[in-house]
Amino acid sequence: MKHQHPTHPEPTDAQARRARPVVVCYPTETLPQLDLAASAARREGAELLQRLSVPPRSAACIDVPAGHFARIVSVEGPQVGDLNIWNSHNIAERFYSGKTRALHGTHVGTGDSLWSSFPFMRPLAHITCDTLDWYGYDADGGSVHDVIGTRCDPYTGRLLSGSDYHYCCHSNLTRAVAEHFDLPPEEAERHVHDVLNVFMLTGFTRDTHQYFMKASPVRPGDFLELEAQIDITLGLSACPGGDCGAEHSSDTAQCHPLVIEIYAPKTLTGFTPAPPNPYGR
Repeated sequence: MKHQHPTHPEPTDAQARRARPVVVCYPTETLPQLDLAASAARREGAELLQRLSVPPRSAACIDVPAGHFARIVSVEGPQVGDLNIWNSHNIAERFYSGKTRALHGTHVGTGDSLWSSFPFMRPLAHITCDTLDWYGYDADGGSVHDVIGTRCDPYTGRLLSGSDYHYCCHSNLTRAVAEHFDLPPEEAERHVHDVLNVFMLTGFTRDTHQYFMKASPVRPGDFLELEAQIDITLGLSACPGGDCGAEHSSDTAQCHPLVIEIYAPKTLTGFTPAPPNPYGR
């Protein structure tokens, strides 16, 4: 973080330099626009195909065919989840949280896309419904569904606490990837990536601009819904921090399961899978 007491004096034109106008790095007006009404029409009357329960302090993977819908659902109590996404047929193509953040902001919601890594860079999924959209941003600058945090992991935990913890989201996802894709744990770990923190309430402190968390406002029945734009695999960890109102990476917090529901639309009329990025290398 920045030093509170700089060692170098301000130049005479410091205020003029600070007053330069803000420029949005990646204006999104020219991106392909989501047709949420068409997605809602496809979702109407869709058939529930599969329901997967993710136990507390654990993770699981599930496949979602292109054009199908996935709902991540709170079922028993406030609980956040760390989400990874891969192309089911090529897991080298995976969710790119940094580019998603650069395009859509620190916290995502209905109408935003979840983008894949280079050189593919296309929407893996669109967010089509978010029952926590009422929350907005609070007085602390916090909001839900962030693409800021990377996931709780045992390496950072070891450095900060001096102890080993084996049920953080990174470790949970590693085990789930190894099982789902039949990979050795050492190889599976390389495919775990920065996450979408589903239901997690986060922001940056106003004084030091450090990443913070607060108790999630999620309650049983709330869900985040995605429409798969290609065949994707979701990996979801039910975070050991529970609602992340106090701590994570321990067995202290009260935790609950999360559920993933997969729905098949009655028709895929009007749906076109997302093609790879057209940039010509």
